[in-house]
Amino acid sequence: MTTQPAEKTAARSGTFMIGGDLPVHRLGFGAMRLTGEGVWGAPPDRKESIAVLKRAVELGITFIDTADSYGPDVSEQLIAEALYPYPAGLVIATKAGFQRTGPGQWVEDGRPEHLRKACEGSLRRLRLERIDLFQLHRIDPKVPMQDQIETLIDLQRQGKIRHIGLSEVTVEQIEAAGRMISVATVQNRYNLVDRKSEDVLAYCTRRNIGFIPWFPLATGDLAKPDGPLAASAARLAAQPAQIALAWLLRKSKVMLPIPGTSKVRHLEDNTAAALLDLDKATMQELDKAGG
Repeated sequence: MTTQPAEKTAARSGTFMIGGDLPVHRLGFGAMRLTGEGVWGAPPDRKESIAVLKRAVELGITFIDTADSYGPDVSEQLIAEALYPYPAGLVIATKAGFQRTGPGQWVEDGRPEHLRKACEGSLRRLRLERIDLFQLHRIDPKVPMQDQIETLIDLQRQGKIRHIGLSEVTVEQIEAAGRMISVATVQNRYNLVDRKSEDVLAYCTRRNIGFIPWFPLATGDLAKPDGPLAASAARLAAQPAQIALAWLLRKSKVMLPIPGTSKVRHLEDNTAAALLDLDKATMQELDKAGG
């Protein structure tokens, strides 16, 4: 498959309505890798990171996922530097709920005062008056869940956020939160070789809740030369990573993959996955191999 996909290629992935009223192309972009090693500090090549963000929009990506903890602050700052004033239809989702103490270090913090401060910081860095999708990065076990959700409700009432999402949650936690709010999205780790959130995906599919799989490109042994992913890629003249993304897109109508990269070429390769249409036999083969 070509590594130079046509403009607006991401539109071929279809459209999903976040919260029932916010349309995005289903193949999005995750902005975590635009930071330094350990998701800490500035990127090695700032110019390339800016180019990635600009190219993402050119390719029709209308959903960018970030977080205040990516850098921290760096990812959000780069997004604003590259894309503000934002083109019509671009949805920037961010997250709060972690403190960063160093490279590769993540400490849950769901205290209401922290979530409020994080929201204000994201608004400022992204140069937004309202965040379209604000996600609780983790439910902090040290803080009552009700306090964390009520804080997001208050921010929503103030007009600072539009829709509320959750990350790394169980079905039970989604249901508990759902008694207080309308859960617009759920972001859990999910890919061909890690399907521990299969029940969460099924729940989201039934309820039409957007499911954002993080770490979507993990393929493990399936991508080895004698593996089923490599075989499918050869048959379709595509790359294994493109097959993995196409599998996600076909897996559920609510799936919103956000592959991330700091290289324009890799971004173009990933976006080209929207052009693939896996047949039923290929889907069954991959389902069985990774299941």
